Amino acid sequence: MGAIGGNESVQWDKVAGADAVNGGGTSVGRMDRIQVLVRLRPLSEKEVARGEPAEWECINDTTVMFRSTFPDRPTAPTAYTFDRVFHSDCSTKEVYEEGVREVALSVVSGINSSVFAYGQTSSGKTYTMNGVTEYTVADIYDYINKHEERAFVLKFSAIEIYNEAVRDLLSAENTPLRLWDDAEKGTYVENLTEVVLRDWNHLKGLISVCEAQRRTGETFLNEKSSRSHQILRLTIESSAREFLGKDKSTTLVASANFVDLAGSERASQALSAGTRLKEGCHINRSLLALGTVIRKLSMGSNAHIPYRDSKLTRILQPSLGGNARTAIICTLSPATSHIEHSRNTLLFGSCAKEVVTNAQVNVVMSDKALVKHLQKEVARLESELRQPASNSSLEALVKEKDNQIRKMEKEIKELKSQRDLAQSRLQNLLETVGDQVKHSGSGKRSARSPPSIGISPGISRDDSSQISHDDSDLFKDVRCIGTS
Repeated sequence: MGAIGGNESVQWDKVAGADAVNGGGTSVGRMDRIQVLVRLRPLSEKEVARGEPAEWECINDTTVMFRSTFPDRPTAPTAYTFDRVFHSDCSTKEVYEEGVREVALSVVSGINSSVFAYGQTSSGKTYTMNGVTEYTVADIYDYINKHEERAFVLKFSAIEIYNEAVRDLLSAENTPLRLWDDAEKGTYVENLTEVVLRDWNHLKGLISVCEAQRRTGETFLNEKSSRSHQILRLTIESSAREFLGKDKSTTLVASANFVDLAGSERASQALSAGTRLKEGCHINRSLLALGTVIRKLSMGSNAHIPYRDSKLTRILQPSLGGNARTAIICTLSPATSHIEHSRNTLLFGSCAKEVVTNAQVNVVMSDKALVKHLQKEVARLESELRQPASNSSLEALVKEKDNQIRKMEKEIKELKSQRDLAQSRLQNLLETVGDQVKHSGSGKRSARSPPSIGISPGISRDDSSQISHDDSDLFKDVRCIGTS
């Protein structure tokens, strides 16, 4: 298959379910903010045994509040508002249906989607993401069964990032995989296994394999703590059955990412040492890079975004500020011992909800349709090279030049007329002066005084004054003409 990128890809503004699959929409990408949800888990058995109270509570569907003030930051905000907040009694299905479903199911409309779980260790991220993934895939297969007019192909891949090394969760080999950048595909993982799914049960089996392969370990805070970031990717290709195999066939291609991030932790709290300490350092470093990227994206400036500071942000770059719809579930522990971690999680969510993405429908042309499209484009460019400008443009240019020439010829003609008039008036004036000199030649003149010009008979003194002024003007005109 060949993909058309740039301005040639078909984009739509708003897509809703089957409308997009049937070809609805406009030609502009959908500008959308990252949707941020908060899920507050109940107190654990250990926290209850220690007598820790619940310091955080949901006062309504969008606001979570700290009951007292931060001991070391008395001026820090105590209430935080998000797109949706879920208290400890809410089920994972409620979280999915009321907060994630719309974003996650964009994938069936050809729009990339991503769902994150972010929070401290032992806050319920993996539990939440397992449920969200299961409900999303169930809805996707339900959608496929209801739209028999389209042919669907589903592909599945899975990776984990452990100590900044990328590993294929569908492969028995433990060899780290390399990341590559491609102009069309973006950042991709080399030699990553991608399985074509047969049905829902096949996918369930693969997800179970990923759970078994993922690195986990016991810490003081969690008996089964995730020690790596996990990314499950479900790619959906769909085409109208009536156009399959024909020259005009096109395919919608989109991916849904389910990202279960490892939790941030303090070594003093988790009592980490040796391998666990090393794992915690890598986890915190990659989460710090993620927080830096989110913070800079939320500022909306054109500053450099350090996606390449970690493999996590490099792989998830399209989901963070590119061509995807994204939802982040911030999981929270209400216990007193996790106040600072919970506050940092809420600050991360506050920045994330300001990040804008540009989700668009991804359309791939068949090879035949792509070749025809490129042939037409080549023919158009060759035509432009042979005819740099159209006939109408050339005619307008010639007409403009003709008008300029006529205007210049008219100005030259007027200047010549003015020159001839000035020369004629000068000649008459010289003849008049010569006659006057002849008539007054017999008179007596002083040797020191210059000869005066007399007034000819029949000309009054006023008339002579007027003539002298006109003569002065004429001499000026003559000088000007001579100079030019």
